[in-house]
Amino acid sequence: MSEVTVNTGAWLRRYHPADAAPTRLVCFPHAGGSATYYFPLSRSLSPAVDVLAVQYPGRQDRRNEAPVGDVAELADLVTEELRPWADRPLALFGHSLGATLAYEVALRLEAGGVEPVRLFASGRRAPSCHRDQDAVHLADDETLLTTVRSLRGTRPEVLADDALLRRLLPAFRGDYQAAETYRRSPGAPLLRCPVTVLTGTADPEVTRAEADAWADHTTGGFTLHEFPGGHFYLNEHALSVIARIREALDR
Repeated sequence: MSEVTVNTGAWLRRYHPADAAPTRLVCFPHAGGSATYYFPLSRSLSPAVDVLAVQYPGRQDRRNEAPVGDVAELADLVTEELRPWADRPLALFGHSLGATLAYEVALRLEAGGVEPVRLFASGRRAPSCHRDQDAVHLADDETLLTTVRSLRGTRPEVLADDALLRRLLPAFRGDYQAAETYRRSPGAPLLRCPVTVLTGTADPEVTRAEADAWADHTTGGFTLHEFPGGHFYLNEHALSVIARIREALDR
């Protein structure tokens, strides 16, 4: 994979710079994920869309940094990094934990006078929905790794390398802590940007009702797209997901 990173600092990756694109799409990875997960999406959308991918601490070239196990803290940090990139309309795409983080970043951007054109929330229940039984981040290492393997969102070569997986345990645990301890602020305003939700029909992490509840978090309009598959439905339906992103951004 050939990577191009242009003046993005530690937090952002810009693999296929598209300086003439009218819209910039910021992509937020899932728990345990990294910016490179969005390399194929960036390649497919460029040069029509300029894609930035967020790189969380604790993985890849940031592996020596401590993970951040709190969504609010992550959102504060990412929002500051994005402000210099708001020279053109911003859209946000997040999968799983990334969807929650993208939502919180969208709130902060709107509060600061930057109006995202759309939030794409994939594979994640609405911010108002939580499950009290979520406690993977408190489990032992083997239980945590079993959960990671079962969701099938980690590259096969990583899953096959037990030593590498164990080096990634702090990042996995920190991300799951952020996802599972997240609670929406009771006083949070409604988003003004439209929200597009994408979900797998057999995703154990998101029910249809939990996906529909995203409509309660925006005044800008709500669209739901369902795809056959589980939590990482988008791996099998990448072309359809990209088509939905293109259609929404074209509007």
